[in-house]
Amino acid sequence: MQVQALLITFREVFEALLIIGIIVTYLKKTNNARYSKYVWLGASLAVLASVGVAMLFQVVFTGFAAMGSEIYLKIGIILVSSLLLTQMVFWMAKHSRDMKANMEGKMDHYISTGNVVGMVIHSFLVVLREGIETVFFFVAITGGNIQNAVEGWGAITGVAIATLLYYLFIKGTMRIPLKTFFKVTGAFIVLIAAGLLVQGISMMQDIGMLGTVMPKVYDITWLLPEHPIDYTHYLRDTGVAPLLSGEIGIFLKAFLGYSSMPSIEEVIAYIGYFVVIYLLVSTNNKSEKTSEGKSQQVSVKNKLTISQVRSSTK
Repeated sequence: MQVQALLITFREVFEALLIIGIIVTYLKKTNNARYSKYVWLGASLAVLASVGVAMLFQVVFTGFAAMGSEIYLKIGIILVSSLLLTQMVFWMAKHSRDMKANMEGKMDHYISTGNVVGMVIHSFLVVLREGIETVFFFVAITGGNIQNAVEGWGAITGVAIATLLYYLFIKGTMRIPLKTFFKVTGAFIVLIAAGLLVQGISMMQDIGMLGTVMPKVYDITWLLPEHPIDYTHYLRDTGVAPLLSGEIGIFLKAFLGYSSMPSIEEVIAYIGYFVVIYLLVSTNNKSEKTSEGKSQQVSVKNKLTISQVRSSTK
């Protein structure tokens, strides 16, 4: 869980800081630094709002637990989080290239119209989006107890690394190719999303919401049990200790959705998820190449037209 929390907070905090940093840097470059305080005001309010959302989530979850229905809420959150994580990766991959230009364009509009409130709201919404995503993912990886994720070393380490990288990036002492950065972190996020999807299916099968054609495709508990309790049970029943510790299994289960005895539906869902991701990435890459090709053709035509005009006027 702590590794998941680290990756999630690192990615979310860095995204938020990066966007705010782009805005503030642009305001300074255009001699509009006096507006920076409004941007930071919006960001600060968003952080407070995110804390409020986390507390609200905890209250709602506790209410479901009191009714004995928390398992259904957990399953819903896990599956929705898997979709959100996947969507987040593709959204950022698509918009990271034009993010700087979009932010600067919006700031130009707010400055020219004197819309200070719009500036506060814009920075508020940008940071709030990251905050709500973080809350949602914390609920998913902790099974509803957000406090476990907040108090662990993973979340605070992710925030510290993101802040350090942001500082080095803004100061210009470190260059980060954003497209590559989001691809690498996106790959880890996709692994977490696949793991959550499988965990959701496993939980539905445990409570009988979803049936199974084959409960165990294989059983490698002898090699790597998915939990320390499974390690103990295997040792008790067979008299032989598994080769690897259950602590490793519980780490892989939390990070990648590892199962030592997966059902056929879990295996199909895990493989199918990556097949879908591969097809989406391939389609996205083809669309980007087609767009770049059309842009280059338009550019060449424009250059030819300008040359022809110049020639005709000589």
